[in-house]
Amino acid sequence: MMKLIRLSNEPILKPNKNHEWEKSAVFNAAAVYEKGLFHMIYRATDIGGNEKSGQYINCLGYAVSKDLLNWHRLSEPVLNNNVPQELRGPEDPRIVKIDNTFYMIYIGFSGPSTNDYKICLATSEDLVNWKRLGVLLDEENKDASLFPEKINREYFLLHRRKPDIWISSSEDLKSFYNHTKIMSPIPGTWEHKKIGIAGPPVHHPKGWLLIYHAADKAETYRLGVALLDYENPRRVLARQSVPVIEPELDWEINGFVPNVIFSCATIELENRYIVIYAGADTVIGAAYIKKKDVVFNKKDWLV
Repeated sequence: MMKLIRLSNEPILKPNKNHEWEKSAVFNAAAVYEKGLFHMIYRATDIGGNEKSGQYINCLGYAVSKDLLNWHRLSEPVLNNNVPQELRGPEDPRIVKIDNTFYMIYIGFSGPSTNDYKICLATSEDLVNWKRLGVLLDEENKDASLFPEKINREYFLLHRRKPDIWISSSEDLKSFYNHTKIMSPIPGTWEHKKIGIAGPPVHHPKGWLLIYHAADKAETYRLGVALLDYENPRRVLARQSVPVIEPELDWEINGFVPNVIFSCATIELENRYIVIYAGADTVIGAAYIKKKDVVFNKKDWLV
């Protein structure tokens, strides 16, 4: 069965105490590999990562690296809380590149209610300067990403209507239709309570490889793996019955939200898949799996 291997036993990115906007937590980062460099758009907060910390403010920061271990970051956020739907800030970005444009799906959190969040879209040519295009789905929704290419001339959007993973499509990125539930929690297992995607789906010889997160009864978050049909991504071909990574290290277990591994980024390279993930909503780590080890054995399938 498939397992992710940690790139390091230490976080690859920690809060920067010298910057007010990212002094407490950095987590839930989008990431892409472009022109020989890893680019990361990460969520950062000033006083913590959940409501127990108080009325925290989210911002999105930018960092770049050659090796995933040493990062150079901008001193100011690339997106902050300066529009009505994002009064508490943007959250949980996921990025794909279609043609020559980067599309970032993220969550606009307006507050004061903890349920006042909606899926938003921004675009960029350089990953630093972003143009907001507003709310995509005018409903309580999160855990969303576009596919990295059109399928049968349509854009496809993965999202979450609690507690399930849904998919919809669009011709113009304005109107989304054919909303379909494709994956649900499994009672009594590590994905008992709720599920949602991790990073955007990536190419696999047999379909779209999708890393996703799930929470059990105790609210421990782990990552799992599924395979979607290339031509009809509403069809789930396989779903591994056990997680590919779970909280084990101190910084994955202890933090603002304990016992959480949560990801917004899956990167496909020549011989491996890389997953950038958050540990306990406080710091950022990285893990990988070699492509040759991504094998769906029927005995481990749920589908």
